[in-house]
Amino acid sequence: MTSPLARSVLDGDRKALAKAITLVESTRDDHNVTAEALLEEVLPATGRAVRIGVTGSPGVGKSTFIDAFGSLVLGDDRRLAVLAVDPSSAIGGGSILGDKTRMASLVSNPDVFVRPSPSGGSPGGIGRRTRDAILLCEAAGYDTILVETVGVGQSETTVATVTDLFLLLVAPGGGDDLQGIKRGVMELADVVVVNKADGALADLADRTAADYALALHLIRPKRAGRRTPVLTCSSTEGRGLDEVWTCLSELHSELTGSGELAALRRSQAVTQLEREVRAALYARAADNELFRKRRGELERSVADHEVSVSAAARQLIDLLWANPTDC
Repeated sequence: MTSPLARSVLDGDRKALAKAITLVESTRDDHNVTAEALLEEVLPATGRAVRIGVTGSPGVGKSTFIDAFGSLVLGDDRRLAVLAVDPSSAIGGGSILGDKTRMASLVSNPDVFVRPSPSGGSPGGIGRRTRDAILLCEAAGYDTILVETVGVGQSETTVATVTDLFLLLVAPGGGDDLQGIKRGVMELADVVVVNKADGALADLADRTAADYALALHLIRPKRAGRRTPVLTCSSTEGRGLDEVWTCLSELHSELTGSGELAALRRSQAVTQLEREVRAALYARAADNELFRKRRGELERSVADHEVSVSAAARQLIDLLWANPTDC
């Protein structure tokens, strides 16, 4: 029998969807059990959306781009979900969750669901439960899902492990930016888009696009026989956004037709399983008094340079292995 919450999510109830995502993001054990059951119930209704990750350096205009780009996507009679991941405070653990204020055109549209979520300190620019949130949005009937990363570093490639397509947004005049962006981000990008290509920056944006296109020719392409396209757009003027959507749509259709998308999602699911197992094992061990006591001792030894980090880690693993029932 389907639970009331699952039924409401499947019916497209936005309040129920927000409640469901809050549930899967919770760290409480009782909530985790309920969330697992909920995901099992809605799983058959997932998998039919276009999943797009959007990343870029601070100030590049990710939220403004998504607001304008999302409005264009809606013109194709699609339903859009935006999962905007905000950085969590290293001190208090909270986050600003301000992306929603920069998506004024989308938040008031009944065919759009915008969900700001804290990263929870997870590396890679997205939250630990972002994939689960994507599945819930799909179950609620959203056929296009944009995942906006934190945007505070150069290692935000984890979003590529939960989405079908990976869009890298850059700013005009990115000479220094180009040197700063790690090769891994460039290698994983399906499309590179130079934003803010308007006014006095229009010519500079064209030159920046040429620079990125040249740099990408020096990198092994993500997919054999296909060069990563570099496009320009103006989010404020709405120019070039249709070319970006056309490019992404054509690539998604190509991946679907060739079977690559199905293989990619299977691989992503297995990767997520490995992450979950690691996180769950450590969480369970950290709740054990014996493990916590030994970890505290080793932390002091590491801090005092008496034991190397690798040796301390091995001792903790050996402790778990030798006392599986106690830990």
